[in-house]
Amino acid sequence: MSNPEQHVLSAQDCLIALMVAVSASDENIRTAELVKIQSAVNHLPVFADYDIDRIKQISQTVFDLLEQEDGLDALFGLIRGDLPERLFETAYALACDVAAADGTLAEPELRLLEEIRYELNIDRLHAAAIERGARARHLT
Repeated sequence: MSNPEQHVLSAQDCLIALMVAVSASDENIRTAELVKIQSAVNHLPVFADYDIDRIKQISQTVFDLLEQEDGLDALFGLIRGDLPERLFETAYALACDVAAADGTLAEPELRLLEEIRYELNIDRLHAAAIERGARARHLT
């Protein structure tokens, strides 16, 4: 019998999956976005014990899901099931940083960020503060 508490993705996998999804949302994965993901994994405490070799596997999972008709719903289902609620705002902040990394926010990225806010039930005021911080960090 399988353990109902067993998770498919680790919390860190979920964070990476969201960052990759944001990067891929406009069908143009930019170097700045990849550098932002790599930098987050290399420097943030939440990734301290993360096996960075998993990034490729998680990225491929996201790409495979996004090719399916209901893939985004499936991705959010995994994330809601496997990401601890205490990391929901962290996930949104990382997604915003990836979206802002290349200096432009395309419509698909904005729509996905809106969906992430909804799916993770991010308070609108908190979301605005997170977005403002990402904008400030990525101004040229």
